[in-house]
Amino acid sequence: MITIHGIRNCDTMKKARAWLDAHAIPHGFHDYKTQGIDEATLKTWVAEHGWPKLLNTAGTTFRKLPEAERADLTEARAIALMLAQPSMIKRPVLDLGDRRLVGFSAEAYAAAL
Repeated sequence: MITIHGIRNCDTMKKARAWLDAHAIPHGFHDYKTQGIDEATLKTWVAEHGWPKLLNTAGTTFRKLPEAERADLTEARAIALMLAQPSMIKRPVLDLGDRRLVGFSAEAYAAAL
């Protein structure tokens, strides 16, 4: 089963879900803002893609952090930030079972599915 992870009201999430629906691709939805994300799952994603790709540094949640919390990030600190505030995780994360896609691109989704 394909699962799309993200935040319900995110515009990029809406585009990704609309693409999946338009292509009749069944999928589950995990809202990590309301349901959270477990550390093991997040660490799997980080191992696959690296924390810089998963940490949404362009979002307001990250930009509102004090400079001291944003400076000199390490993998461990980035994971801690994303666990504490899942809205800092880039979205969507499309879990295909054997691999994940981070972000939305119609071309990447079409190639993978």
